Amino acid sequence: MEEQNNIIAHSYKIDKEKRNQAYQHKSLLVFFTGLSGSGKSTVANALEQKLFLDNFKTYVLDGDNVRKGLNKDLTFSPEDRAENIRRIGELANLFIDAGIVTLAAFVAPYAEDRDKIKQTVKADNYIEVFVNTSLEVCEQRDVKGLYKKARSGEIPNLTGISSPYEKPLNPDIEISEKNTIEESVEIIYKKIKNHLRF
Repeated sequence: MEEQNNIIAHSYKIDKEKRNQAYQHKSLLVFFTGLSGSGKSTVANALEQKLFLDNFKTYVLDGDNVRKGLNKDLTFSPEDRAENIRRIGELANLFIDAGIVTLAAFVAPYAEDRDKIKQTVKADNYIEVFVNTSLEVCEQRDVKGLYKKARSGEIPNLTGISSPYEKPLNPDIEISEKNTIEESVEIIYKKIKNHLRF
């Protein structure tokens, strides 16, 4: 696109390193992936509370919340799912630059899209958490009623039912329905704390 040639990034005096020094911790993206109802947002919220109490600057990006605003123009087609995750990667990159510990909870069903986020924010700034909750348990929970609607044909392209979910092959952290929320938070916290401290 010719227009891109006319865009020149501005260089600011306050950069990520200075913000990290001011906040006394490094910034990072903790990316939660798993089926709808797996517990991604619940664990991300609980982890944020623990980090916040420990004086980390944090923010949670949640799939539903982002789709109600920034990405409300997108459907759940494979192409729009990819664009949804691309935008999340760019947004998370800005949060990392701002010095924030960013917790992102998204189904993100395709491995290629998750890899692109990792490339966007850089591997050193990326921790992938696979919330490995079985489809059966997610359907039993059905917190939002999505699985019932998908089974009755009201919702096309629901991940796990009529749309695929590609499980992470080598996530940095894996938790499951066997772990309590508290256990999950501790597992993740122990893994990321060394990434956050200088």
